Amino acid sequence: MDYDFRPEKGQNFEIEIEDMSGEGAGIGRVNGLTVFVNGAVYKDVVSCEITKLKKNYCFAKLIDIIKESPFRREGYCIYSDRCGGCHYHALNYEGQLELKEKQVRDKLGRIGGFTCIPMEEIVAMENPLRYRNKATCMISTGGIITKKGGIIENVGEPVVGFFKQKSHNVCDCSDCAIQADTVSVVADVLRKFMANDNITAYDNRWEKGLMKKVIVRTAFNTGEVMVIFQVNGKGIPNHLKLISMLDDAIFNMPPTDTGVQYSLESVILAYEIKNAKRGELQFVTLAGKGTIREELGNMQYEISPGAFFQVNSIQTVKLYDKVLEFINPSGAEDVWDVYCGVGTIGLYIAKNVRSVIGIESIKDAIIDANRNAVINGIVNAVYRCGDAEAEIKKLLYEGKSCDVAILDPPRSGCSPNLLKALADSNVVKIVYVSCDPATLARDLKQLSEMGYSLKKIACFDQFANSKHVESIAVLIKSEMDEN
Repeated sequence: MDYDFRPEKGQNFEIEIEDMSGEGAGIGRVNGLTVFVNGAVYKDVVSCEITKLKKNYCFAKLIDIIKESPFRREGYCIYSDRCGGCHYHALNYEGQLELKEKQVRDKLGRIGGFTCIPMEEIVAMENPLRYRNKATCMISTGGIITKKGGIIENVGEPVVGFFKQKSHNVCDCSDCAIQADTVSVVADVLRKFMANDNITAYDNRWEKGLMKKVIVRTAFNTGEVMVIFQVNGKGIPNHLKLISMLDDAIFNMPPTDTGVQYSLESVILAYEIKNAKRGELQFVTLAGKGTIREELGNMQYEISPGAFFQVNSIQTVKLYDKVLEFINPSGAEDVWDVYCGVGTIGLYIAKNVRSVIGIESIKDAIIDANRNAVINGIVNAVYRCGDAEAEIKKLLYEGKSCDVAILDPPRSGCSPNLLKALADSNVVKIVYVSCDPATLARDLKQLSEMGYSLKKIACFDQFANSKHVESIAVLIKSEMDEN
């Protein structure tokens, strides 16, 4: 894009902040040129100085807040100026909801080309704190790590927390406002254990040290807790002592406001498999069960260490109820649940339709899905492991029909070939669940070009205080359009 006027480095401007980036910077414009201003928030009017110029955007530093946003807040978290987890920590909850709804609408217009967007009001959380049922904490040291004869010397106290903003340095967090209470308890036990037993933290620079990550999964409705230790090795010295410390600490936690008592039910060791795909982990049960159980609505789900499960249990029930509403089942529908994970959505709606076929490329997730079907007494749902596009083609070859397809892809969205395979199947209705408005808009555009009409969009705040938002879109094959 050509600009009639381009600012110069060092120039000052007064701008209104119209949006925020994924990193939490305010976004405004100077003569149409996008300006990123760290420290500014949505609806601020600020004075800023240009610090760096790029072809289509520039960066500026905040000089003064001329008119403070009605959504600005302070004191949300003592780590908010260091930890990179809560991108929108400086916005109050009302502002976050307005901004997220705006961002979905903007991306559907700019990327998808939709001019008339049938969007429902965003579904807010009743309490935007303590909602995450899964935490991945990094493990490091707070001191200097030196190399002596190939051996790492850990001269600092153990650090357990989350990456600092724009870095791989770890912010030691004694508590996190959006995580379950169990996370801080587990982290505190781990710090004490590592310090007392001289357990080293992994350091990327030397590829030495033992402890890499600790992952805490908490079932809010049953109280079951799983702790996963990812290590650089195949064991933890004195691990029975660590398990005993964890068990005592979690047992002594007070019940939740709803009367749920937490209990440590699973301790897992995880390590990377040599000569396998990068990041692929081997899970070994050190104590307890290999899974934990959670309840959503009237359904029960077993969750294995590597399984995908929505991180916000309370909002997930509302999300799945909306999926059911968008399907509007008569009881005669054949449903394909694509990217089904452990079967959560398909099983949730299974009793309202004729059949569900789930498709997922991760074998362990398929095992979980089939087990979850048995747990809930569901006999009209089957699960297939394989590439989604290939499995859809196989289903068509087998003469299987589909009335409704549910898509719940990863953040990267669906491949064009998958969407084409679905369109070729002549599925009447598609319900698309997305955690990224940009890839949702891109995929909806392709589906609209292949004969589908966008009927409704519903947004859910699954991730309060962060940049993420969940959306559900329902599309109908145009020649079968419902009036």
